[in-house]
Amino acid sequence: MTGQPATGGDTETGRDAILRAARRAFTLRPYAEVTMRSIAADAGVSASLIVKRFGSKERLFHTVADFEPAADALFAAPLEGLGRHLVLTMVRMRREDQGDPLLRAVFSLGNVDERTLLRERFREQVTSRLAGQLRGGDSELRAELIAGLLLGLGATLSLHRPGAGERATPEQLADLYAPAVQRMITGSK
Repeated sequence: MTGQPATGGDTETGRDAILRAARRAFTLRPYAEVTMRSIAADAGVSASLIVKRFGSKERLFHTVADFEPAADALFAAPLEGLGRHLVLTMVRMRREDQGDPLLRAVFSLGNVDERTLLRERFREQVTSRLAGQLRGGDSELRAELIAGLLLGLGATLSLHRPGAGERATPEQLADLYAPAVQRMITGSK
């Protein structure tokens, strides 16, 4: 951003900046404390542009509480290489979007209803979807454990920033971490 508010002609960039800023805001502060103005300032757009694109703070929250786009990207690989793909995609999404696509389900602040919505959507759009793709027994348990591995990686990268994980390439991280994820996917011991 140039410091100038994004205009309507900057449709995708403005929308993406708003969504990134909203994800950060709703993760770091309770819903009641988040304002459209603070999101607009972080996104480098006007508050009126947010209203024009999303209508209300509630609709914006429901948009960022949607894990489907992240799940689509994360699960876009065959099971045989899904572990590596999950790690590479998650790390790249973190770096491109300056935030974790999944961690908001765990660390989001807010009232019980907001946190419940995030957990339910995460279970439906990420964990249950993954369980439906896995072969073999204990697919629900393995899907929950895979989600735990990804959330753990995201939390570790956030906790140790700056650190070795931040300096490592996505490929280096995948070389070390993906085999554990892949074992959960295949159910091998």
